[in-house]
Amino acid sequence: MKKIQNIYYTLALLLFPLFAQAQFDGEFIKPRNGNFLLQGATIVTVTNGTIENGSVLIEQGKIKAVGNNIPAGDAEVIDCSGHYIYPGMFDGGSRLGLVEVNSLAETQDFAEIGQVTPNMQALVAVNPNSVAIPVTRVSGVTTTLAVPSGGLFPGTAALINLNGYTPDQMYAGFKGVVLNFPSSARRSTWDRRSDEDIKKEAETAQKTLNEIWERAITYHKLQSSGAELQFYPEMEQLSKVISGELPLLVEVNAAADIEASLKWIKEKEVNAILTGVAEGWRVADKIAEAGLPVIVGPMLSIPTRQSDRFDAAYTNPGKMAKAGVKVVIRSNDAENTRNLPFNAGFAAAYGLGKEEALKAVTINAAEVFGVADRMGSIEVGKDATLLVSTGDPFETKTQIRHVFIDGYRVPMSNRHIKLYQEFLERSPGLEKN
Repeated sequence: MKKIQNIYYTLALLLFPLFAQAQFDGEFIKPRNGNFLLQGATIVTVTNGTIENGSVLIEQGKIKAVGNNIPAGDAEVIDCSGHYIYPGMFDGGSRLGLVEVNSLAETQDFAEIGQVTPNMQALVAVNPNSVAIPVTRVSGVTTTLAVPSGGLFPGTAALINLNGYTPDQMYAGFKGVVLNFPSSARRSTWDRRSDEDIKKEAETAQKTLNEIWERAITYHKLQSSGAELQFYPEMEQLSKVISGELPLLVEVNAAADIEASLKWIKEKEVNAILTGVAEGWRVADKIAEAGLPVIVGPMLSIPTRQSDRFDAAYTNPGKMAKAGVKVVIRSNDAENTRNLPFNAGFAAAYGLGKEEALKAVTINAAEVFGVADRMGSIEVGKDATLLVSTGDPFETKTQIRHVFIDGYRVPMSNRHIKLYQEFLERSPGLEKN
């Protein structure tokens, strides 16, 4: 009997997603494109102020018009009275689409074997059918940077829009090679290495980095001279950084390491973006002087040192922005990339301010990723990637009503919502014979 019960239980688990899908009675179940007029909303353009009782006309995936009293023509009218229109939000770094279940190695595709694998492309590993993608985009997060992790050069990150059947369809136009800069800090409070061992390991890692970089420079010089070279994909990818074709995403967190990275970047004349920068507030003036943007986060984190204030992570973006650093915010998560708005909300409340926090997940990100001509604000001619909400998207009480990505109206449904609908008014079950 127990075996039969287990079989029934297994079948129920396998078939439940089908039942949940059957119970979903929303107006559509997959993204659809068309012409739309979002009418009667407060439009937060980010770059050109706020428009009261305004409308946004979407045609062929682009924002055709923004303003008041826009005629609908043949567009489908969506009443947004009492609501707000914002640009879609960017997450400056996550593993969304690269991992499905953190505890199951078979579903993880964000790290490769080896310390030097810059040629590994995060884009090709993205799973467009990840169940976490709909969960994320109904929160107003429309674009994320898929970031590999692992060794010294773990791979090449890619910017993706959260709609599409293939990774190429999702690609949003930016790639960058990731460098995990050698760290002289302890890995965690459980790190029991001696200070001397930590110093030796950091020096060894720095020496390895410099040797690899010199090798890449030599490869680039030979390549530029027209020399015939053997297949060497790692150096081929790093040569794109040396030529300026691709930026270097330098992951660095401790204050001393940030200073060391700034010196290294200047010496090597690298087009770089700092990521992580957990202690950026300690050296904010030096980052600003170097003229480098930062991708910081997560905000929902504890201090890096026991002696720091409890709000060190929350205030970090605000202090750097005040020093003149261009700030982008990331969740640095996978299934909880949906919490990006709350990361931004904490930053806003602890010194960054609402306006700058909004820029950090919209236009600042678009500028840093080189896609500001298409994304990051509500402007005529830009991609129709935006959200409609009941209020400030950083507030937990706010509901996201509509999401558009490249002009596609995205269904406001996901696995969580379907489960909620399935069990909201459940019947007692099958009657006994």
